[in-house]
Amino acid sequence: MSTQPDPDPRTGAAVKAADRAHVFHSWSAQGLIDPLAVAGAEGPYFWDYDGNRYLDFSSQLVNTNIGHQHPKVVAAIQEQAARLCTLAPGFAVDVRSEAARLVAERTPGDLDKIFFTNGGAEAVENAVRMARLHTGRPKVFSAYRSYHGATATAINLTGDPRRWPSDTASAGVVHFWAPFLYRSPFHAENEEQECERALRHLEDTIVFEGPQTVAAIVLETVPGTAGIMVPPPGYLPGVREICDRYGIVLVLDEVMAGFGRTGHWFAADAFGVTPDLLTFAKGVNSGYVPLGGVAISAEIAATFETRPYPGGLTYSGHPLACAAAVATINTMAEEGIVENAAHIGETVLGPGLRELAERHPSVGEVRGLGVFWAVELVKDRATREPLVPYNAAGEANAPMAAFAAACKKSGLWPFVNMNRTHVVPPCTITEEEAKEGLALLDEALGVTDGYVV
Repeated sequence: MSTQPDPDPRTGAAVKAADRAHVFHSWSAQGLIDPLAVAGAEGPYFWDYDGNRYLDFSSQLVNTNIGHQHPKVVAAIQEQAARLCTLAPGFAVDVRSEAARLVAERTPGDLDKIFFTNGGAEAVENAVRMARLHTGRPKVFSAYRSYHGATATAINLTGDPRRWPSDTASAGVVHFWAPFLYRSPFHAENEEQECERALRHLEDTIVFEGPQTVAAIVLETVPGTAGIMVPPPGYLPGVREICDRYGIVLVLDEVMAGFGRTGHWFAADAFGVTPDLLTFAKGVNSGYVPLGGVAISAEIAATFETRPYPGGLTYSGHPLACAAAVATINTMAEEGIVENAAHIGETVLGPGLRELAERHPSVGEVRGLGVFWAVELVKDRATREPLVPYNAAGEANAPMAAFAAACKKSGLWPFVNMNRTHVVPPCTITEEEAKEGLALLDEALGVTDGYVV
């Protein structure tokens, strides 16, 4: 395991200078960012060259489910590199086959064929392609509060503002409102109403779009970046029933929610639903080497039994990535990491966040499962006015910027999006570490309380 070395500001400055000179960062105005130079990481912590250590309540991009530098995964990558670094996807490779078997063993229902990609966005791209070819239909439905990736189809499926600059209005995507009781688009007063009205809205939209034109409904089982809105009981089974009735493929996006994040191997298990296609990435190997994929039902796989599937990637099922996945999945099973995520959510994070909500007037709602939680920050609890406006930037986003700065100053690295902070530490986090994070969050929420009207 890594140990935090002595501070080395000179090296840190050189790393920062090289980054600023040559690295073009995603989702950023290049001249307005100041990326932290990271010297190392271990478990739920990482540190900079100045000696500052941070508790990673973001799991980077909600992907280091097994924590940083897990020795079993690092060793598996090293051993695979010494044996066989790479091989084209057309060959049968032991570690690729084993990774596929381990994923298929944990997916619900008959999702037993695995198509590997380099990440989540490509998984969504290929799932939509499969659905369109399987059904012969063009349209795909997705929710407004969603994020599915930054590639062409995935960004058009995405419901948040990151879609807007790339939306060609020609991708065959239809957006609809998924359930979210706290900000109900259906004026619902309880979960039962929200579920019933959301399903009616979805079916009405399908009917008016023409069911015979709809290939797939793509849903994050539990939406991630958009706000960790756990669907009400009955909603996902209801969507499954609608899909079955109209011959529509159900695609569940588990890129963020999968591999222990919700306290289940897949979030679909929490709702008793089996999709036709399931996309995954991130937690499958904690991002140690890029990997994603699509788990495919027997019916859809049969479509391509004698008909070539028109898609592929040079690095599909890359041996190093698959070795990391095999080690990650086996280690999660051996060490009870999925069960730990469920335990931490039930006994520490859930109760702890609800207690913070009682004391901090800027907290409108907390919601989540496992190690997958959102804290909704508001100016006014009665009106539920968000702490910052939708898609706020610059001065309008000052309250959230001040909150994030307070977290980092205290040694907590947050996942902040719009008017929310997400509590998404590694699935390996201990009770003591989770309580440490809650204490730091408690302190930072004093900043947001100052903006309450």
